[in-house]
Order: sequence, then structure tokens, then C-alpha cells
Amino acid sequence: MQIEFYKYQGTGNDFVIMDNRDGRYSGLTTEQVNFLCNRRFGIGADGLMLLNLQDGYDFAMKYYNADGRESTMCGNGGRCLVKFAWDMGLRRPQYHFIAVDGPHDAVVTEKGTVNLKMMDVSDVKPYEDAMVLQTGSPHYVKIVSDTELIDVVTEGRGIRYNGDFAPKGGINVNFLQITGDDSIRVRTYERGVEDETYSCGTGVTAAALVAAHNENGFNHVAVSTKGGELSVEFDKLGESRFENIWLCGPAEQVFKGTISL
Repeated sequence: MQIEFYKYQGTGNDFVIMDNRDGRYSGLTTEQVNFLCNRRFGIGADGLMLLNLQDGYDFAMKYYNADGRESTMCGNGGRCLVKFAWDMGLRRPQYHFIAVDGPHDAVVTEKGTVNLKMMDVSDVKPYEDAMVLQTGSPHYVKIVSDTELIDVVTEGRGIRYNGDFAPKGGINVNFLQITGDDSIRVRTYERGVEDETYSCGTGVTAAALVAAHNENGFNHVAVSTKGGELSVEFDKLGESRFENIWLCGPAEQVFKGTISL
């Protein structure tokens, strides 16, 4: 099979994307997706996405981790898929699409950046010296004094496979450094990639919510990641209730090509 693919990245979080509106790539196997995401033998990416058709929506997002398995929501992936739809001529003032965690809205700004509305969050639980929450994917967030002093892979892997999280497929692990009243730095060990990624959209969102300083009302948090700068805007409506959450940042095409399977 000859595959036409596109490579996109959002703050270093990179994805293979295919236009599957005619269903031609719906039969991809776990092994094939894993091969395409392999950085030495395939194209190389943190994940793979299909742009699908869905009645009642501008499109549907299907997301696979680099290990080849269909996964939960990917924030940077969602932003990159919106930019891909825009680049393919599917242009909207505001997008309304469906992903595994439900409907999302998104906007491509005049500067070409993409703002993605995330799911509401109403359950933030303490876990030992960290917090656990669901932002479309499950996340563990630990506040540290300096993210550069953390061995993200070793520590993240130990937490990701913790017995408390393993029965539900594990958890993504984020180390959060608060750098100012409205700014943070985040490093993430991502399940499915099984390594530190340059950025993780749902992880950045989770960290921003944990770092929120306003008791109630609007928050804007600037987030620095290994791959670049993002921001998260949201309304805090109580101790652990957050609505109108938007993940904002760049999403760019890197290259396109063909590959044989």
C-alpha cells in the first residue's frame, strides 16, 4: 500500500497525519502505525492521526500513540489536525470536531496559531505528593523546584507503571515548575511514547490547572516546554472545577511525502 502522509508539529510534539475522509487508511494495523511512527525505520513521530468524516461535525479525529495503539485525547495533536484541515482547504471561522473524549471547538488565528477548547475538568485529586486529573487523558502532576534537575524518563516510568495506575493503562507524568504568578515550566513522560516528549498538550493543560492561582475567575497561564511556548486559558469555578479551557499555541507542517507499507 502506498501512503500519502503529512508531518506536523506543535511545540516539538510531532505527528504523522493522513487524510482519511475517503476511508482508504481505516485498515491500518497496530504494527503498521508503530512502524510509521518509528524514528529509525519509519517516518518518525510521537503519534499518528487520521482526519475522518463524521456527520454533524466538521471532521473526526482518530489518534494513535507511537506504540500503534489507539489512545485517549492528544491536545497538541488536536491542534495540529485542525491546522491540517485548514491547510487542506477545509476552512471554518470556528471548527467543531469530535475526538475520543467528545466534541471540541477550535480556531485558527490570523497568525496561524491554533486555539483548542478542551474538556471541562471537575475532579482534581491529591495523590501522595502530587495531583491526578483527567484532561482528555489521565495525568499525574508533581510540583518541583527545578524541572532541569529531574530525570524525567526514570522517574516518569516508575510512576507511569505504578500499581495504582497500571490497571487503567497507566498514566502520563508531568513535572511542574512554577516560574511566576502566571507562568510555569513543564516536562512530561508520555505513555504510549514511553519517553519524554518535547511537549504534551493535555499534560500542559493539567499542569496549568494545578498551578492556577486565582480562587475563582479567569486564569491565563504561560507554559514553557522543551519544544516551545504554549498558553492555557480557563475559568476556575471552585477548588477543582474548571471550564472554558483553551490550549493555545503554534501548529506547523514540517513536510509531506509518500511511503510504502
